Amino acid sequence: MVVKKGQIIETEIQDVAFGGKGLARIDGMAVFVDQAVTGDRVEARIVRKRKQYAEARLLRLLSPSPDRVPAPCPYSGHCGGCKWQFLRYTQQLVYKRRHVAESLRHIGMLEDVRVHPTVPADPIFGYRNKMEFSCSDRRWLLPEEMHRDDLDISFALGLHVPGTFHKVLDTSACLLQPDLGNDLLGMVRREMRQSGKPPYGLRSHEGFWRFLMLRHSVAHDRWMVNLITSAEDQALLQPMAERIMRAHPQVTAVVNNITTRKAAVAFGEYERPLAGDHCLRDGIGPYEFEISANSFFQTNTRAALKLYEIAKAYARLGGSERVLDLYCGTGTISIFMADAARTVTGIEITESAIKDAHRNCEHNGIDNCRFLAGDVRTLLPALKHKPDVLIIDPPRDGMHKDVVAQVMTMAPARIVYVSCNPATLARDIAVLNSTYRVAEVQPVDMFPHTWHIESVARLEMR
Repeated sequence: MVVKKGQIIETEIQDVAFGGKGLARIDGMAVFVDQAVTGDRVEARIVRKRKQYAEARLLRLLSPSPDRVPAPCPYSGHCGGCKWQFLRYTQQLVYKRRHVAESLRHIGMLEDVRVHPTVPADPIFGYRNKMEFSCSDRRWLLPEEMHRDDLDISFALGLHVPGTFHKVLDTSACLLQPDLGNDLLGMVRREMRQSGKPPYGLRSHEGFWRFLMLRHSVAHDRWMVNLITSAEDQALLQPMAERIMRAHPQVTAVVNNITTRKAAVAFGEYERPLAGDHCLRDGIGPYEFEISANSFFQTNTRAALKLYEIAKAYARLGGSERVLDLYCGTGTISIFMADAARTVTGIEITESAIKDAHRNCEHNGIDNCRFLAGDVRTLLPALKHKPDVLIIDPPRDGMHKDVVAQVMTMAPARIVYVSCNPATLARDIAVLNSTYRVAEVQPVDMFPHTWHIESVARLEMR
């Protein structure tokens, strides 16, 4: 059969590929089917055709996989927040481990690497400590809403349809955040609609309301509400902030970030406090961290503790080691390692994150950490002391090839690589493989009901 764009096919899903799509084969060609898993028999339409593969959209489930479960969220299958709610959680963990192992084997060309079973998250709903909701002047309707004429489609506050920038669902609740987050989402929606100010047009780039960001401190059960707008309006926002805090005493901070940029990023050019504190404090293990509206902090606080405990165990610190922490962010891993190391040096390109790291050290009474702001590629060659242990926690793109070369020149005895992308983990480890042996890899599920997976790799010098 010659696979063509627009063609409707019937096929059985044989596997799940990295990225969360079901994998079928038609006359040897790989066909990736969104919202499908191993064991499904489906009817699907080919929406994209390439030389080596095709992509298809699920039209009808002819025979369901035994791994399917009812998705509790009405937006499941339409929302980009999470795409695996229909997949049994124990099976999600199996696929995530497999994706790490297969990346190491197929991309890194590394055989017989010990990849442990995925560490599960607990809980698997209500786990996110940060949510961003977009405003739009056009609401995207669910299929069952298409024929209703009683809906106002001129306003939406919610999450995007996968792979789109302009299709925003008017999300009434997200099951990935705690219940109070959904109460706040509903109240802010009502306040926005009654304000007389227009939502932002994602095509016209005009309008006032841009995003709502909610942050939750798991340790203290406190909340921050961040209203992102295209302009200042203290007379409107100040009373709104006070109403939010009166209605919900667990909200201890309301701030306003203002941005005139067209980019759909919930990050202000500057910030104005509206009510309460300017930040939250959350804890990971014995340590407490200050979190401002735009700070980076692991999105799943409970799972972050598991991740950091594994990284610390893999570092095998005895108290005398010099530790170097690359891409250290706000210093969370550095601080977590500090009590077992002689010194910890963190490098991070974002200056605001370095300021947060210094404050977090001071707050936790840590005096053996120092932090350097700048590009890792530039700062690594200038370091005076060779580290005994290297911690690497890069962005999704992994390490720059120059950094990999510098790491090999530096030659620390042990490397702990914390990765949010199995593909770039495998690529970087493949280059390091001539000098370092991959002793073990531990996947950690930080994001239930999505295909994303964190993993920690322990590398020992050969």
